[in-house]
Amino acid sequence: MPRKFFKRYMPSADKVREVKAFRLFGERIFHPALWHLNRRTAAGGVAIGLFCGLIPGPFQMLGAGIAALLLRMNLPIALLTTLYTNPLTIVPLYLIAYQLGSFVLGATRGAQPQPPPDWVWTQPAASAEAFGRWMLSLGAPLALGVVLLASLLSACGYVIVRLIWNVHLRHAWHARRKRRAGSRA
Repeated sequence: MPRKFFKRYMPSADKVREVKAFRLFGERIFHPALWHLNRRTAAGGVAIGLFCGLIPGPFQMLGAGIAALLLRMNLPIALLTTLYTNPLTIVPLYLIAYQLGSFVLGATRGAQPQPPPDWVWTQPAASAEAFGRWMLSLGAPLALGVVLLASLLSACGYVIVRLIWNVHLRHAWHARRKRRAGSRA
């Protein structure tokens, strides 16, 4: 079922090859490993997509595509999985990442980040330095939290896909064994 489900919605390499815009990437994008679908490549594609989905800005799919190319995982699944982040989910995910980063760095629980410093127009250098320090104080927990959350989501996604795929295969094997035993009797 997982293989049939994914194959139903995934484009083939031949269909993608027909799109002239993809010729820009050369033949590397059409490597068979990027389009092959099995437990390992599907789980790897999901893991890549979940990790790269937290990349800021419009670079999520670019990062997932490059990672899928380098790691030889399923490219369509990696690209599609990045779509879990959108304007509705990115803010809560980044808040979770900030809290996770604050927790790991030992920041006090429940403490709100400091408000930005006032800009003193007569002292722009000092104001810029104070503003930079304020940004760095926010940036460390957020940067660490994003990497940790992306790694956690990626690992969980990989394990969940592998478990679901294995459960489905075992169920299919038992059903096949049962059918064979019933046809012999």
